[in-house]
Amino acid sequence: MIRIILHGAYGRMGRMITDIVSRDENTMITAGVDALVSAAPETAAGILTSYPVYATLDEVTEEADVVIDFSNAAAADGLIAWCRKNKMPVVLCTTGLTAEQTAALQDAAKDIPVLKSANMSIGINLLLGVLRQIAPKLAEAGFDIEVMEKHHNQKLDAPSGTALALADAINDGLEAAEEDRYEYVYDRSGRRMKRPKKEIGISAIRGGTIVGDHDVIFAGEDEVITLTHRAYSRAVFAKGAVTAAKFLAGKEPGFYGMEDALFG
Repeated sequence: MIRIILHGAYGRMGRMITDIVSRDENTMITAGVDALVSAAPETAAGILTSYPVYATLDEVTEEADVVIDFSNAAAADGLIAWCRKNKMPVVLCTTGLTAEQTAALQDAAKDIPVLKSANMSIGINLLLGVLRQIAPKLAEAGFDIEVMEKHHNQKLDAPSGTALALADAINDGLEAAEEDRYEYVYDRSGRRMKRPKKEIGISAIRGGTIVGDHDVIFAGEDEVITLTHRAYSRAVFAKGAVTAAKFLAGKEPGFYGMEDALFG
């Protein structure tokens, strides 16, 4: 039985993970953590869970094998420090981390198992592998490359971490093929020039309740190839996080990705 501390227990993803774990005989949540406990105690008291929920990690006394984090980037510093101090494996699903936070997470992986992924779904992680393989061939053939992502109007960061991961996979493929890495371009409004070949345009759309759409477009002469992933429910990310927790518990210190959990 894998015992989980759920960091961000009262959020949309936290509640979804709670539901999935309740139907999984191999996992259980021993404690939750959510800032809502102190920020809005009356609201928090109205959310029923089968496990205790605390305002901070320092209040947790229950034993656990791994932390699943679906909170926000502002809470990442404290989370990383606590997990490292307590030798606790962590599945960190929060996006929008700063370069400094990412560096701190990678440094923590010297002492604890860390799994960080821009997207927890099986489909996206398969797509990352496909892009590494096909990008060099299509770039060599002169195809222009664009990444477009669409998310709900409540998402704070743009572009999405998944869009950047897709672009990184393309560049990883180019680098492996001893090609030059492409530059990321987020806004072309300030320039008047033809499109350079060695760039990846990354654009973000925010609106409504879109869970997560990602398109990678390879535009060549007289033909266009589009690879698309659409998430119709956040459940795909919650299921992936639980899968990652099962994988990470008991692992040696190191920095792992979702591809390790799914295919490694």
